[in-house]
Amino acid sequence: MIESSRFALRPMLPRDRHQPHRAASSLELFFDLVFVVAVSFASVQLAHLIEEGHTGKGVLAYAMVFFAIWWAWMNFTWFATSFDTDDWLYRVTTIVQMAGVLVLAAGVSDAMNDSDFTLVTIGYVIMRLAMVSQWLRAAGRNPEYRTTALRYATGITAVQILWVARLFLPDSLALISFFVLVAAEIAVPALSERTRQTPLHAEHIAERYGLFTLILLGESLLASATAIVGALDEHQQVLELITLAAAALVIVAAMWWIYFSVSQEDSIGTLEASLIFGYTHYVIFAAAGAVSAGIEVSVAHILHPGALTDLSAAAALTIPVALFILTFWALALRPRAGALVNTITPIAAILIAASTFLPGSAVITAVISALVVAALVARPILTQ
Repeated sequence: MIESSRFALRPMLPRDRHQPHRAASSLELFFDLVFVVAVSFASVQLAHLIEEGHTGKGVLAYAMVFFAIWWAWMNFTWFATSFDTDDWLYRVTTIVQMAGVLVLAAGVSDAMNDSDFTLVTIGYVIMRLAMVSQWLRAAGRNPEYRTTALRYATGITAVQILWVARLFLPDSLALISFFVLVAAEIAVPALSERTRQTPLHAEHIAERYGLFTLILLGESLLASATAIVGALDEHQQVLELITLAAAALVIVAAMWWIYFSVSQEDSIGTLEASLIFGYTHYVIFAAAGAVSAGIEVSVAHILHPGALTDLSAAAALTIPVALFILTFWALALRPRAGALVNTITPIAAILIAASTFLPGSAVITAVISALVVAALVARPILTQ
C-alpha cells in the first residue's frame, strides 16, 4: 500500500487565486534556467550576425526564435499558477517541456543563420504538446473549467499541426506563414478563456515574471563579462574595455532597478488586463535578452573597429535598452508614477536611442539610465 501510494496522482484542481505567500517552486526556477539556455544561444547568434554585418537578418531571426521561447515559457507559467499539482506526472511532463526547449536551443544556430527552423519547430512542438497533455488532465477533473481546458488543448494541437506543415511550405511563404501562426497562437488564450477565466494568482505571476527578468539580466552580465574578460586576456585596449564593462554594469543594474521599482500584481486581473501584461512582456524579455548581444558586439567593435560601422555597433546596445525602458514605462510605470518619472523616463528612452549616433554611446546610455533611477529614488512610486 505504501509502495503504490508513491505513484498516486493528486487531483488537478484549480489553485486558490488568493493563497497567501504563494512563491515560485523549485521546479519553476529549474524550468526558467533551462529556458535561459535557449535565450543565451539566441543572443549569441544575434551578436554574431550583427558583427558580420547582417543586422536586419539577425534582429528578425532573433525575434522569431525568441517568440517560440517566450510563448512556451509564458503558457507554462500561466498554467502552473492555476493547476500546479507538483506530483510525479506533473514534474515529468514539465521535464519533457525542458527537453523540448533544449532541442529548440540546438536548432537556434540553423534557424538564425540558415533560416532552417526544423529543429526549432520540433523542440517547440514537443513543449506545446506536453502542455496539451496538462490541459487534458485539467479538463478531466474540473467540470467548471472543462470547456476552457478543452479549448486550450484543441487550439494548441491545431496550431502545432500547422507549425509542422509550415516546414513543407516553399521559402516564399516561410515568413508570412510564421506571422500568421503567431497570430493563431496568441489568439488561443483569448478564445479559450472567454467562457470562464482560469484562476490566476496575481502575486505568483508577477513574481515569476520578475524572476525571469532577473535571470535574463544576469545572463547579460555573465555574457558581457565573459566577452570582456576574454578580450582583456588577449588585447591591449584595456581602458576602453574597462570603461565598457563599467557602463554595462550600470546599464544592467539600472534596468533591474527600473523593473523592480514597482509591484505589478494589480496588472493581473481581468482577462484583457492579464493578456496585456503577459503579451507586452515579449518586448521587455526580448530586449533584456538582447542586451548581452549588444555588449558582445561593443567588445568586438573595440577589438576590430573596421569590421563594423560605429552606428551598427552602438545600436546593438542602445536600442534594446531604450526598448526595455520605454516598454516597461508604458506598461507599469506610467499608470502609477507621478509627473517627474512620467516625464523623464520616456525622454530618457528616446535620448538613449538617439545616442546611437554619438561617440561613447555605451557611457551615455549608462548615464541616462542612472538618471531614470535617480528620478525613481527622488519620487518613489507608491505600490498598492
